[in-house]
Formats: sequence, C-alpha cells, structure tokens
Amino acid sequence: METSYPVVIIGAGISGLTCARYLHQRGVEFLILEASDAVGGRVRTDIHEGYRLDRGFQILLSAYPEVRRLMNYPALNPCAFRSGAMIRRNNGFTQMTDPLKEPLTVFQTLFSSVGSLTDKLRLVRLMKEVSTVQTADFFRDTDQTTHDYLHEYGWSDEMIATFFRPFFGGVFLENDLETSSNFFRFIFRQFYEGEAVIPAKGMQAIPEQLAAGLPAASIRLNSPVAGLHGQVVELSSGERIQAEQIVVATDADTADAWLGRSETRTYNSTTCTYFAADESPLPQKMLILNPNPLSVVHHLCVPTDIAPDYAPAGKSLISVSTQGLDLVREEKLTNDIRLELTSWFGEQVATWKHLRTYHIPKALVRYEPGQSDESPQVRPGLYRCGDYTAYPSLNAAMQTGREVAELLLTLKQN
Repeated sequence: METSYPVVIIGAGISGLTCARYLHQRGVEFLILEASDAVGGRVRTDIHEGYRLDRGFQILLSAYPEVRRLMNYPALNPCAFRSGAMIRRNNGFTQMTDPLKEPLTVFQTLFSSVGSLTDKLRLVRLMKEVSTVQTADFFRDTDQTTHDYLHEYGWSDEMIATFFRPFFGGVFLENDLETSSNFFRFIFRQFYEGEAVIPAKGMQAIPEQLAAGLPAASIRLNSPVAGLHGQVVELSSGERIQAEQIVVATDADTADAWLGRSETRTYNSTTCTYFAADESPLPQKMLILNPNPLSVVHHLCVPTDIAPDYAPAGKSLISVSTQGLDLVREEKLTNDIRLELTSWFGEQVATWKHLRTYHIPKALVRYEPGQSDESPQVRPGLYRCGDYTAYPSLNAAMQTGREVAELLLTLKQN
C-alpha cells in the first residue's frame, strides 16, 4: 500500500529545508527524503579527532537577504573574520582592510602596496553604487565576465591581479574571473554590507537550525530515491510514496537525471586541506590570499582564530584551499603545501599534522555571462529548487527553496 503526502521534497540540503520551513509556516504537510545520514547536502561538517572540518572551506555572508529573512542568525553564534584580507606578495604579507568598517585603518589601506590610490577610491565608488540595488535587479542587468567588467571600470592590472583575482576567484572557485559581472556586483555588496562568518559549531549548524524548525517525523534520513514515476516517488528500498506535489531539491546532476534533462553544465572545483597545529601562524584574524595562480596555496585561514570550538582546547585548525585541480594525489598535495608554507611561516609547518583533504570536483555550477534562471516548475506537480537554477550561493539555495514554496502555497489557495 502506498503512503501519500501533499508534498514530497527530495533532498535535505539548504534549498529543500528552506522550502519545507515556508510550507510548515503555512500548515502544509510534507515529507523530506534524504539519501545521506544527516541534513545539509553540501553544507556539512565532520568531527575528526576533535576538530570540526567543514566539507570544503565555506563562509556565510551575514548580509544575505534570505538569511535575514528566515534564520535566527544570532543563534548560530556567528564568528566573523576581520574585513579585507592579508595578501601574500614580495615574500611577505600586505594587509588590506575595508576602511569604511575599520576607519582607523584608512591610511594603512589607502597607502598599501596593493593597487594605486585611484584603485582604492574606485572601491569606495562601487560600494556606493551597489548599496541601493535590490537583489533581483543585480541579475537583470546586461552582464559580461567579471574580468572584463573590472577592466572597463578602470581598475589597474595590478589591482585585479593582486586583490580581485585571488579574493573573488576564491568565492567563484575559478581564477580567470569568467563568472558573470552581475554575480560579482551582488557578492561585492554582501561583503560590503555584512561580515564573512562561520557558525561557532561549524557550517552544518545552518541546515541543522533549518531542520530544527520542522516536525521530527517530516525528515527521513538514509532514504535514497530510486526514481520518479508520475506523482509516485520510488525509494531504493522499493517503497512507493504518492505525492500531490514533488519538489526535487538535489544537486544539479541528480536532478537532471531524474527530470530527464540533458543539460550541459560546467563546474568549478576546489580542494580543501586541513592541518592541526599547536598555535596559529597568523598575526591577524583574516583570510590570506595568494595572487600566484601556480601556487598550491590559493587561500589560507585559521578558523580557530575566530571560532575556538573548531578544535580541541589549545589547538589551532588551519584550512588551505587549492583551486582548479582535476585529480588530487593527496600525499603529494599535502607535501607541496607544506613546502610552500614553510617559506611563509618557517619550520613550525613541519610540526603541523595533516587531518583530512576534501576534493570537491563539482563544488559550484559555473555562472557565466548571459545565463538566466531555470524555471522552478518542470511540469504540473513537479518542481525543482537549488542554487544551480539561479546563481551559485547559499542565498540562492534559500531563495529558490522559498520561491518553490510560494508557488505551492499559491496552488493550495487556488
């Protein structure tokens, strides 16, 4: 005998959980089916030898409008990195902060060796420009690659190479800045208006908070779906569940397969290598950017500098991100990272313990100029949500989940 639900949501990632939260607020019954052993999808945190290891370095931008709309942000106990970044150059580090957030650093920033004074003034100009733009309006403009946009805006090649490429390349997970300029402008505003944070207990605290607001029986873990047959969801166990409405909230590849789509998607990859240390090597609680694209260390941070619970008491957790690797030989990559960082921090690197390496070949769907949103409705009774249908970010995952819920609620009213 088949069970039946008004709504079945496949996938307990950010978009699926968000959709469920809005449905629950309006009293709509639903069931979430999740193949893995926990909620979160790509936003997961593993506990390894007492360390909290996010699956790939991730941050939450506190200014995200969807986060402000739905989540209890203070309950995440968010821990913020200092604004700006430390940039590796000339065998040392140059600090570049946001002078509007840290006025006492204004002269240090304006006269730093990264870019010209004119370059810095253009940053302030762009901050003012994007501050009045609504989220949807960013994505309605005619766009181009971020690299071309930066050149046309007037920034110098040095400023692009030493600041924009490593900083936003780390956000986009691609070093050539081929990502849409519309997305760049949106993300630029989020950094300008808010903070880059991590929850005190790891990034998985975000989906766990979303799930905590739902009835416990509404989420079934370890329940992989084998296929869809009309309005019937068939599980790998053979169980069949009838649904008035089905929402596919999985990753892009899985959704395409189930929905019979033959989309050609290009992905950006990242590799995150974690080390344990007795102390932090950094003088500031900031991200480190390396403009050298041939390096094996593109970005480095120490999460425990701002969130001590990421490690056992008295220990530090070091996160190193490397972009663009198709295949990863873990031992070689770890040794190459050690060798490079020894030139940065000295012999202390030899004492660091390698904890784990996460290679994520399909971390983000590439968002190129001219891309448009994909329709949330596949056919009557079948919907999809996820950041791949809009633009690559946690905000888009939540936005598309909300938008599908609103469509379902409209149908219910009619």
